[in-house]
Amino acid sequence: MNIAGKRFLPILLSLLILTLLTPVLAFAQVPPQATSGERESAAEQQSDSVANFAVNVNLVNLFFAVKDARGVPVRNLRQEEFEVFEEGKPQTIKYFKADATQPLTLGLLVDTSGSTRRILPFVRQVGTQFLSKVLRDKDLAFLMSFDVGVDLLQDLTGPSTDLKAALLEISSDGGDWLLPGKEGFPDSRKGSRGTLLYDAIYLAATEELQHEVGRKTIVVITDGVDQGSQTSVAATIEAAQKVDASVYVLLAYDLDYGARSEDIGKICKETGGRVIEIGQKPDGLEKAIRQISEELRNQYYIGYTPTQKPDGSFRKLHVRVNKSGDFRVQLRKGYYSPNE
Repeated sequence: MNIAGKRFLPILLSLLILTLLTPVLAFAQVPPQATSGERESAAEQQSDSVANFAVNVNLVNLFFAVKDARGVPVRNLRQEEFEVFEEGKPQTIKYFKADATQPLTLGLLVDTSGSTRRILPFVRQVGTQFLSKVLRDKDLAFLMSFDVGVDLLQDLTGPSTDLKAALLEISSDGGDWLLPGKEGFPDSRKGSRGTLLYDAIYLAATEELQHEVGRKTIVVITDGVDQGSQTSVAATIEAAQKVDASVYVLLAYDLDYGARSEDIGKICKETGGRVIEIGQKPDGLEKAIRQISEELRNQYYIGYTPTQKPDGSFRKLHVRVNKSGDFRVQLRKGYYSPNE
């Protein structure tokens, strides 16, 4: 069903339905070359041996970046220079690529609440430049906005004028908000009914990404404030981890309102993404887009079959670089094993 341009079901109802109906196999780990929709023709041309193991739903796929002490991506590391641990136990690497070029499925989420109303022109600029610089021909993307509700403005599509047009038409209907007082960012404001940040990430994962495979990323342009979500921080992290999606945040905010990055920062860290503050500065925007693009385009891929049998539990992950130097691996903190 094409739900582009329609308001999502009331959040509480949709969460209950999703909880009851989401198939267990939606969370299975599958090789990155297996694709769906517009990627089927491209997938058939892939000759990589990983594709021969598409039936192995217990294969764990790891996409991650490695940086040096200055935060610069490290390239050309070899398979033998990596060690993978699951729950502290070493795992045998079956598949490895030093340049993960698999197509990317990306969700762009834009905060249109009252606190971002005055910076919406800048937010549109952020989103448009991001899509132009990051997306490539084989990639897929969708666009959502959130304020007192969550809207899917453009369903999954390749890089297209429709995607950018939908972004440029974004407007704010978050109600009349009062400026923050001397006490800081107030928890409630006259006329405001909520900013469903966590619900938006949850819905992006469960509605749009659960049936996609390969590399998946959610990028949120927001001031980091959530008000009124039915979804907790923990449930948001779990939803993203179950579909193997990393969450990045471009922190853009009105100086009169400020920003919050603690909770959204935790979501990013647990899923292998991060928060990049841009405020309202064009130079900050260019730097943020360049950083995310470099991270997404210079990822390593490791695939392995866990030594422990699938049981539906959460498994902690750790990847270590066995080479002299100060290396930092940007990786999700864990994954959910499929139920046997």
